[in-house]
Amino acid sequence: MSKFNVKKAIIPAAGLGTRFLPATKAIPKEMLPIVDIPTIQYIVQEAIDSGIEEILIIDNQYKEAIHNHFSIDKRLEDKLLETGKQSDYELVHSIGKMAKITYVKQDNPKGLGHAISLGRNFANGEPFAILLGDDVVVNSNGTPALKQLINVYEKTGSSVLGVQNVSEDNVHKYGVVKPISTLDERTVEISDFVEKPKKEEAPSTLAVLGRYVLTPEIFDILDKQEPGKGGEIQLTDAIKKLLDTQKVYAYDFIGTRYDVGDKFGFVKATIDFALARDDLKDQVLEYLKTINK
Repeated sequence: MSKFNVKKAIIPAAGLGTRFLPATKAIPKEMLPIVDIPTIQYIVQEAIDSGIEEILIIDNQYKEAIHNHFSIDKRLEDKLLETGKQSDYELVHSIGKMAKITYVKQDNPKGLGHAISLGRNFANGEPFAILLGDDVVVNSNGTPALKQLINVYEKTGSSVLGVQNVSEDNVHKYGVVKPISTLDERTVEISDFVEKPKKEEAPSTLAVLGRYVLTPEIFDILDKQEPGKGGEIQLTDAIKKLLDTQKVYAYDFIGTRYDVGDKFGFVKATIDFALARDDLKDQVLEYLKTINK
């Protein structure tokens, strides 16, 4: 079992966000707000709440807005204080200090596997987490999805993929794992990982949904990885090779997952998050009643 705790996380954020054009022509998709909080802030908060101490964001040259969001903006803060907006000042100041974040640019998008390979020096031989920004997870049990995976890693010392059951009609949208044995009611050891299989070829309905804890040996595999589907370096392919030398587990995490990389998923998240807020719930409910007649 590894002697290291999982204290580092990588958030890939170099994608072009073409599904949300034209908005993402000028605004990084990670900065699109669910009500008034950018999606990437929810991802960073989950990492922090899971015990992560250092975060690496893989971005590109056009995503300075992300840097600005997580930096101290003295001009704005001074103006808020001058105008007596203390609560707003405290809000934006806390965001600027919420995490130790560093950045690496992926100037030429070559796939998720290539993006993760850029984090080798950051990981520095330690196990690390990956949080994909298209998946926002709300936890009714109070334990963040990533923390649930970290707990499994601490028990097994092995890589862990976050999964949930999806319908057979939707398996073609995801990477799907093949279980070979059961560790407990939510944890299985896997023998394969199939990217976007046809319904009849899917080894299960357990789809990988944007959360990983990986051992550092993945970097040696990624460095030698040949381009796969779409001519890109696929993380899926690297994990399949990792299975040749190490056990890999899949954990069916508890929580409501929103695919905010999908337009309907984004709208659904916006409605549900608004309904969870005391300052908006009554107004939103009243409006929904008027359009549901």
